[in-house]
Order: sequence, then structure tokens, then C-alpha cells
Amino acid sequence: MSAISFSSIHFHTWKNPKGFGKVRKQPHGKLLVKCSSQSGNPSSSQNAVRVGVVGASGYTGSEVLRLLANHPQFGIALMTADRKAGQPISSVFPHLSTWDLPDLISIKDANFSDVDAVFCCLPHGTTQEIIKGLPKHLKIVDLSADFRLKDLSEYEEWYGQPHRAPDLQKEAIYGLTEVLREEIQNARLVANPGCYPTSVQLPLVPLIKASLIELKNIIIDAKSGVSGAGRSAKENLLFTEVTEGLNSYGVTRHRHVPEIEQGLADASGSKVTVSFTPHLIPMSRGMQSTIYVEMAPGVRIEDLYQQLKLSYEVYLFISLLVTYH
Repeated sequence: MSAISFSSIHFHTWKNPKGFGKVRKQPHGKLLVKCSSQSGNPSSSQNAVRVGVVGASGYTGSEVLRLLANHPQFGIALMTADRKAGQPISSVFPHLSTWDLPDLISIKDANFSDVDAVFCCLPHGTTQEIIKGLPKHLKIVDLSADFRLKDLSEYEEWYGQPHRAPDLQKEAIYGLTEVLREEIQNARLVANPGCYPTSVQLPLVPLIKASLIELKNIIIDAKSGVSGAGRSAKENLLFTEVTEGLNSYGVTRHRHVPEIEQGLADASGSKVTVSFTPHLIPMSRGMQSTIYVEMAPGVRIEDLYQQLKLSYEVYLFISLLVTYH
């Protein structure tokens, strides 16, 4: 039985307008999958999809704003941030000052009848009641963890609170676009995947569906930048606590484990258990997951690469680097 490790990187670069980083060589026996962001031109079209962003003052909200402002088919109609209401977004995120965006408002003052879609960028546990109260015609993308898990009991176990919108939870479609593209197109509510689960599922799902790897002994060594923990002030995220070090956390119980195992189980049709260890590293953003798997009998590294190439060569947001030689 042969084993192989993957490095899956979810990254964004500020300087390259197309969002593609440079290809880097990796040690023998590794495949490196990069998931990148791509921007277009700001929209000025009168026919643009009108979008509202709830929770625009956090890191997640700022990224959604940047991507939407650059997109030719979207126009930002409203942005909410209760604690920053009345302020221009440039006072919170100066890098967004080049776009003509509306001022931040309180969510109670937001008129959602004037928009076509809403991105909810609030922490888990806070979006359920908000989404329940939104007009039924809206397309909604929720970037919290509230609608990712299919099993309500799992959500309550891992997030420590009851789910207050079970009907919406049943309706939600998991938003891993490279896997569930058709379902997402017809969905009213999309649950945006978590960061670690995205970096794990993208390389593993095609290999599992093709029966190229074993479902046992999957080991994930993952590392995340500090912004993944959000923008709120926490002692363990202070510069002096984080810099020049590496810290493992959630070693035996991380909330993304059930989401990862759910996605891999959907791909395989059977239960999958993984060994997952996340680490916090001293950089502001970015993520790398090194994944160790056992190849199925008779499978070569070349077979894995060809399957990933077949699965992702048409997707602009994924770059497959040839590093297995």
C-alpha cells in the first residue's frame, strides 16, 4: 500500500489583479493544489444584480465587498454593520476607498426589498433569526457555519447551542461550487463552506469518487493565518502572542471535523473518519493543508494527478501544480 501527501493552499494575493500566485516547486512525492481568487472590473451596469452585505465590517465582509465591487455583474446596494453604522466603509477598510459604496447602516434600517441577493457575513449563531426575517424572494449566501451541517444534532453538539431555523437548515445547499454547482444554481440559501473543509475537500473529493485512495488513515495537518479567527479582540490573537511561533489548537475537537467528514462521506457513500490537527501560524491570511492518504492497490501518483487535472482543469479558481516527479 503506497501513501502520498498533498498540500492544498487557499490563498489570495493583493498585488496580482488576476489573483494567481507563482508556482513553487515542492519536495518529491507531493501534489500541490492552489485555490485562488480572481477579480474582474468594477460594475457600472444598470442591470447588475443588487446585493446587500450583512456584517460588512468584519474580515469576511470586507472580502465579500472587495470581490463584489470588482465583479462586472454585481452592484452593492446596502451594507450593514451595527457598531459602525453611519460610517463610510473607507473608515473601516481604507483599501475599499476606491469604490463608490454606500455608507454602513444598522440592519434594522436596511430595506432588503430593494436587493436581489444577500451575503450574511456574521458569526455563527447570529444569522439564523436574521435570515428567517428576510424577504422570500432573496437569494442568500450565509458565510457562517449555521447551515453547513445537515444533522441538527451535530450542529448543536459541536457549536454548543440549539439551531433556531431548522426549516432553513433543511433547505440550505452546501456551497462547494466545484462539487455541487448545479444544486447551488437553483438554491435560495447557500451555506458557504468553512476554510479548512474547503482546503481538504477540493483535493480529496475527486480522488474518493474515483476510488483512487483508501478511506482509512486520512491525516490532515492544517495551518491557518490569524484572520481566519475573525476580527474581534482576543488575547491569544494579539501580535506578541502569535508572532514567531506556531500553535496547534482544537487538536481533539475542532468544529470543522464534522463538516469535513460530512463532505467526504457524501463523496464516498460511506462513513469517513479523519485525523485533523489545525495550527495557527504568524501570518495575516492564507491556509495550507497537508493531507496524508493511502493510495488504493495498483494506483500510482500519476493517476492521482490525472484525476485532479480531469476534475479541475476547467476551473479558473484552482491551479494544479505538477510536482510529483
